[in-house]
Amino acid sequence: MPHHVIIGAGPAGINAIETIRQFDRDSSITLVSDERPYTRMALPYFLANEIPEDHLSTASEAYFDNLRVDRRVGSRATRVDTTARVLHLDDGETLSFDTLLVATGSSATRPNIPGAEGKHVHNLWTLNDALAVMDSASTRKPTAVLIGSGFIGLIVLNALHRLGWKLSVVEMEGHVLPRMLDRRGAAAAEAWLRARGVGVYTGCTATVIDGARKKTVHLSDGQALRANVVILCTGIQPNLGFLDGSGVEVGDGIVVDAHMRTSVANLYAAGDVAQGPDLLGGPAAVHAIQATAVDHGRIAGANMAGQVRPYGGSLLMNILDIAGLHCASFGRWREDGDTTVIWNPARPVYRKLVWEGGRLVGGIIAGPVEDTTMLTDVGMLKGLIQSKADLSSWKRYVDQRPWDLRRVYVASGAAAKLMSQTTLGAASAVRGFRFQDRSPRTDPGPHHGALVGTRPPGFESLPRTPTPGIYKTPVESQATEETD
Repeated sequence: MPHHVIIGAGPAGINAIETIRQFDRDSSITLVSDERPYTRMALPYFLANEIPEDHLSTASEAYFDNLRVDRRVGSRATRVDTTARVLHLDDGETLSFDTLLVATGSSATRPNIPGAEGKHVHNLWTLNDALAVMDSASTRKPTAVLIGSGFIGLIVLNALHRLGWKLSVVEMEGHVLPRMLDRRGAAAAEAWLRARGVGVYTGCTATVIDGARKKTVHLSDGQALRANVVILCTGIQPNLGFLDGSGVEVGDGIVVDAHMRTSVANLYAAGDVAQGPDLLGGPAAVHAIQATAVDHGRIAGANMAGQVRPYGGSLLMNILDIAGLHCASFGRWREDGDTTVIWNPARPVYRKLVWEGGRLVGGIIAGPVEDTTMLTDVGMLKGLIQSKADLSSWKRYVDQRPWDLRRVYVASGAAAKLMSQTTLGAASAVRGFRFQDRSPRTDPGPHHGALVGTRPPGFESLPRTPTPGIYKTPVESQATEETD
């Protein structure tokens, strides 16, 4: 029977294991991971004291036993001999394989700033990082400087803002979230943060971090910021070092085809390390997001198990809560050719839709929650792009009413197109792991019938589409009070 070796216990690796077992119950599987399986996506909720540490787990011993997975948790891959098909581990053990999946994810970068190696200066990418930040927050009201304002940096900022920390963020580029928002969307985010007591410093870099318990971050423009904790959020890089000399083709990540195959036979890659097909065409890309990792893992697992399952490509997307301002971007949002834009800087609300002929190929939505995610428009914009729906007959309508995506979404049949698309050509199997073996609640409760079975008086006369905040008044700020 074939022996499948999976390196990495993140979403790509775990989904590959489950998919292999969906098609093949007899082969042997070995998992190699330097960390126990947990979800990085939930670390901000753990950091904000909203969930306990146990809720981060994505697997258990019983779960792996049921899938008949041999484990090497705590071990790290150091070298791959692609000719002999042997994986070398840091403890000296070697593993022979028939197929190998590289799903090693990414690691946080650490900038070369004097003082960045000192106490109370942390990355925030792993569970150990989160525990270290929490340990550093020993003062009554912690203050923190975040160096870097990308997606990861502002996820961390949002968690700490909910704890009431006094925060500042430093960004070397001209605006925050440079790889998620354009200048106008970023202007909305920056104004929103400043109105809530967050210091925003763009177009400058941190040059020195000094101090022991009380830190001072010196900026290239001459300013100095003081804090108890400094958090480094300057980006991530794929974990690929152990592939040196393997012959595997590497660009921005490991180059893979539509079946997640690398340039070396029987080697696959998935997740943050993989440079794979883009849903909207163009060159292969690294989309370091969980949704892509899950898809990659399932496609890789199916093909490792002898199936033939091509991948249609991943969609670049980011969705982020910035202290109550919800922001999302999809696809080719950077383009400024044929676009539909609405902008209310006072509230703020911003929408940018990017067209290619009669198709939407990108977009940005930013605004208070009631004008964005509460309207489900974020999901519908993603669906319109992902389904590649022909909106030629609706383009003029959208240009005139860009706040109304619901009519377009329903009329275009985007939902039906998406429902017919599955990653593997069939419904996915139910995940084998549940926290404490709990089953999801299916009873809607005693009030569900009244909610869906009745209509209020005058229902037919009610407007069908609540208008987003383009015409609304500004949301009042709730700045964090400063205390000594």
